Amino acid sequence: MPAQPSGSPAAAAPALPVLGGKRSSYRERVADALRAALIAGELRAGEVYSAPTLASRFGVSATPVREAMLDLAKEGLVDAVPNKGFRVTEVSEKQLDEYTHVRALIEIPTTVELARTASPVSLEALRPAAREIVTAASAGDLIAYVEADTRFHLGLLALSGNAHLVEVVADLRGRSRLYGLTALVEAGRLTASAQEHLDLLDALVARDERAVREIMTRHIGHVRGMWASHG
Repeated sequence: MPAQPSGSPAAAAPALPVLGGKRSSYRERVADALRAALIAGELRAGEVYSAPTLASRFGVSATPVREAMLDLAKEGLVDAVPNKGFRVTEVSEKQLDEYTHVRALIEIPTTVELARTASPVSLEALRPAAREIVTAASAGDLIAYVEADTRFHLGLLALSGNAHLVEVVADLRGRSRLYGLTALVEAGRLTASAQEHLDLLDALVARDERAVREIMTRHIGHVRGMWASHG
């Protein structure tokens, strides 16, 4: 179990995610949680965060946070600030547009192809993750939402058998920012959006390529639409 900061109740610390069903080191799990916080906009661009502050926030010790942030610095997601902590890297609108464009070029046709090639059993294995996305959306837990969303989509793409493709998309997703998620939670609209994941699975199992393409096109569009909006 993660160490709790003194004086804080155990219930205050979010569970650290495990992506893709793989056995991760504790440092990797901390990095996954921090990456999800970056994507969801809970760690804001330009802000400097110290390892002790983040450790208290996530209910873990400072050492794995510091190590995880160094890993994220290697990925270009944060910059180390001597004697202060880590500054979240700024991402321009142009960069976000480019990331989304490349994702669409990769993810939409790959997912459509899975409607022809993926077995129903392998697709149904992803349904728990799709349900977790809906549950997290209903609870307004953005870190859990992003973690489950990442696990679902990377797990789905892994069914293509192309590990390099999965790696590229994982990198693009890690660089994206979804600042609009908070507004969607407040407006009560995130749960309806989360339902798309279950709809996508249903279309894949039904071998409905047209529906899969429509859902994925709409889904990717949200990355630069309502999920990304600052307002």
